[in-house]
Amino acid sequence: MKRKMIVAVAAAVLLALAAPAHAQDVDVGEWINLFDGETLFGWESLGSDNNWQAQNGSLTCTAGAGGALMTTTEFKDFELQLRVKVSRPGTVGIAVRSPLDGHPSETGAGMIVLGGKEGNADWQNVRVTARGADVTATVDEKVVEDFKATTELGHIGILYHEYHGLDGQAAVEVADVKLRPLTLKAIFNGQTLDGWNIIPGHKSEFKVLDGAINITNGNGQIETDGLYKNFLLQLEIISNGEHLNSGVFFRGPKSVFWKGYESQVRNQWQGEDRTKPVDFGTGGIYGVQLSRKVVSSDKEWFTKTVVANGNHFSVWINGYQVADLLDTRPVSNEGDGKNGYVPEAGTIHLQGHDPTTNLSFRKIHLQSYP
Repeated sequence: MKRKMIVAVAAAVLLALAAPAHAQDVDVGEWINLFDGETLFGWESLGSDNNWQAQNGSLTCTAGAGGALMTTTEFKDFELQLRVKVSRPGTVGIAVRSPLDGHPSETGAGMIVLGGKEGNADWQNVRVTARGADVTATVDEKVVEDFKATTELGHIGILYHEYHGLDGQAAVEVADVKLRPLTLKAIFNGQTLDGWNIIPGHKSEFKVLDGAINITNGNGQIETDGLYKNFLLQLEIISNGEHLNSGVFFRGPKSVFWKGYESQVRNQWQGEDRTKPVDFGTGGIYGVQLSRKVVSSDKEWFTKTVVANGNHFSVWINGYQVADLLDTRPVSNEGDGKNGYVPEAGTIHLQGHDPTTNLSFRKIHLQSYP
């Protein structure tokens, strides 16, 4: 009996090892910062009775009776971490999967409440895990919320309500706000180009090298079999030369060359100032929005995170948000994101730009949005 069990277990292990890599869940992604420590980029203040600002490395507020600070980006399955200090009598609510309208208690969003009539001068560590319908929250590693969510997707918000009058001192401080996506799937198996198509008639050369899609020469395009509209995409990229030009395209019409939106790859800036990108800069939405800072450097692997949801698009490079676009332009009849809004699902494709092209792309993972 024991021998049969051992054989069965061994067979199961062999079958698991033989399964194609692209069919396996990756599950946990890389961290991105929702607060850059200096600005409110990527956040939207709602309500008139609050004064959120970035100050001394924290999101701070000295007054509020019902206003909120919300991320401009919506998230699905994730782990969220942040630190909160409520130094005066009042409460702070951390809302997850929240819409921008209505109260979280009425919209199916979850909310974690901290503080109280006595306040709390100590920093508290908050962690929220949202996976499917299951949402769990801990404060200083103690479970404070565990519930079933009724929404799959939403914004993350910070709500502050004070109990007493103003004195101009920070009543609430929020720092180290970061998130990593969960339930990701690999759309590149790291071994072959299965699931990807090369558009014929162009010069780029595509091959799998050291677990990555390597693109040399140009121009050219390799695209996914699948079509995607709303998603979170994470991948790692390296430019094997100086100031090489490439891009990660999405919502591109199938088998159509260089259409859809392009998240630029170009690690170049003016002089010594990384906030002055050349040719939109890595992470910029090409032809539409400049990267606000070129974070990545040539000849070093970097992580790009792209969220496309409806007509809102956001990009992080190495966890730093560089683009935040709400596309209100008329619809592009050609599916060209440089010239108008593209509402249709499309391919994700990688660009070979010119004869100098030599870039590699690996760990290409995607979380589908509803």
